[in-house]
Amino acid sequence: METEVVSAPETGVRVVYLGPVSPHWEIQGLFGQQSIVDEFRRRTVARLQLLPPHDPQFRRNRERVSRDAERENVHLEWDLGVPE
Repeated sequence: METEVVSAPETGVRVVYLGPVSPHWEIQGLFGQQSIVDEFRRRTVARLQLLPPHDPQFRRNRERVSRDAERENVHLEWDLGVPE
């Protein structure tokens, strides 16, 4: 039986919904290497740029962003402006 060791994230980001007028999203680096934050920001903005949270495509792309964060070992927070 193999045991996978999960280390604590070395980088953290927060995805903030800015409102109904584009750009809808801001990706803020919380901690960690700026180069990792910048690369994650680039990929995240590409997925969310024109999508407000009520758009059906947003849910699928949010899952993709979450999987990307898991794969890169990035702590991810969402601030959609409303309690989830």
